[in-house]
Amino acid sequence: MSLTDRLRGVFVDALELPEGTDVENLTYRGVEQWDSLGHMTLVAAVEDEFDVQLDTEQVIDMSSFKVALDMLRGLGVDE
Repeated sequence: MSLTDRLRGVFVDALELPEGTDVENLTYRGVEQWDSLGHMTLVAAVEDEFDVQLDTEQVIDMSSFKVALDMLRGLGVDE
């Protein structure tokens, strides 16, 4: 499974989004579920799934699916 597909699954599960949601265009507060509490749930799920530790700046900067994907690539998570 590709990094993009894995991350898509994390977003859907952590934010409890309906299947078929256009996850790749999601942004922070772009859906009701991605509020501050949802953000922390999502961060924890990303860290667990990809075995990474995000620093405070990364947590704050993770404002979209694309940013999260680029961040994981920058941390050396393989496709």
